[in-house]
Amino acid sequence: MRKKIWIIAILIGMVFFLSGCMDVNTPINKETEGIWANYFVWPLHQLIVYISDVFNGSHGLGIIVVTILIRLVLLPLNIKQLKSSKAMQEIQPEMKALREKYSSKDATTQQKLQQETMQLFQKHGVNPMAGCLPIIVQMPILIAFYHAIYRSEVIKEGTFLWFELGTPDPILPIIAAATTFLQQKLMMMGNPTSNNPQMQMMLYVMPIMIGVFAFFFPAALALYWVIGNLFMVGQTFFIHRPLKKDDNDGGAKK
Repeated sequence: MRKKIWIIAILIGMVFFLSGCMDVNTPINKETEGIWANYFVWPLHQLIVYISDVFNGSHGLGIIVVTILIRLVLLPLNIKQLKSSKAMQEIQPEMKALREKYSSKDATTQQKLQQETMQLFQKHGVNPMAGCLPIIVQMPILIAFYHAIYRSEVIKEGTFLWFELGTPDPILPIIAAATTFLQQKLMMMGNPTSNNPQMQMMLYVMPIMIGVFAFFFPAALALYWVIGNLFMVGQTFFIHRPLKKDDNDGGAKK
């Protein structure tokens, strides 16, 4: 869990670093050269503008719709993440037994513990890094979003509700942090390992990280994160119900 926290922190830091290091001063258009601009930034920009035109030029609504579309594309990965997390919960007693069996801290014993733990994961089809995969996939999307907004005058100068899309907003980061906390809290409900100190730390560290970074990014990125979190909250309700139903059916058969 601690390793996962560091991976997420590094990835978000990379978004912050790369967004500042890449050329954001050159306006984006169909003539812009480069693989990144041609295949990521420009298509995303065009999609936001096209959908915005459907809503009478509201780029805020365009960003919301594009965010939902991206989340729908990532839905299979998120379902896999939830199932892997559920499988991880189920093998906790076996993992605890392995840790007790190989409690010695010498290198040979720890190597055996690692080997048998990996065998246990393979036996039950558990991928301990599955929880990081959706986040890793989102990193280039976040960077592309930043460029699509900041390198487009029409989007950057747009407004939505009380904020300007191209400049940081003091309120949205708080909402982004709150919805991140809500999403994680819901995912931890019913998890027998939720009282684990590392999971509790993750519950509070992630929202703080998201909120702090959102203070420095354009409000459009914070809007993307808020809508994505709300989508995940709804997804958690709808996906966890079938999983619970499967558990109940399995228990009834037993």
